[in-house]
Amino acid sequence: MRQIGQWIFAFCVAAAGLAPVAAKAQANPVVVELFTSQGCSSCPPADEILGSLADRDDVIPLALHVDYWDYIGWKDSFAQPGFTKRQKGYAQTGGRRSIYTPQMVINGQEDVVGSHPMKVADLIQKHRESPKKAAVTLERRGNSLVIRAKANGQIAPCDIHLVRYKPSESVKIRRGENAGQTLAYSHIVKDWSVVGRWDGALDFETTVQINGSDPVVVLVQTPRYGPIIAAARLR
Repeated sequence: MRQIGQWIFAFCVAAAGLAPVAAKAQANPVVVELFTSQGCSSCPPADEILGSLADRDDVIPLALHVDYWDYIGWKDSFAQPGFTKRQKGYAQTGGRRSIYTPQMVINGQEDVVGSHPMKVADLIQKHRESPKKAAVTLERRGNSLVIRAKANGQIAPCDIHLVRYKPSESVKIRRGENAGQTLAYSHIVKDWSVVGRWDGALDFETTVQINGSDPVVVLVQTPRYGPIIAAARLR
């Protein structure tokens, strides 16, 4: 039965256009944030969908593990309270009264149940085709990262977010809803910080210190959990 389920999943992913593609690097990839939990029995299909985006240059997948399911028997080893706060912030900005897993937020603007591949694909395509308000580029110089941003016209002030993630890790779940399973996770966000504020008028440039070999993502996002208007990644 598990093998049949995997075939069905693979078919849905391919039909949705989520399978890895040989895409050229884009200046403004679509950011897909998955709010997930190791303790959520509905999350593994969404975790797999996020993993299927790994080889695409036109999408930046990010897994943010939340901590509010820890009480049901398994403490998520990747969870951080700040990720729960971010999900609540999106809910408040969007006028939603509750949060859930698995939830995907596309470019900080629209949300969808993360285990629905066709809907995820439709939103990714929609945002790929939308006009780009700004562009951000990254240059690594040893342990320094140079961040540059340029607006395409007039934009409001934005925050500059620096994100580091671990590409993949498997976890054996010993308790809770997923007890007994060894689950594979990808794009596991480990660090998230705001490193600057851009006024949106003049071109922006700043240099920050980074360590280690984990991929680096920079997001340009309007304050208070607004739209992500530009993004870039170094892997």
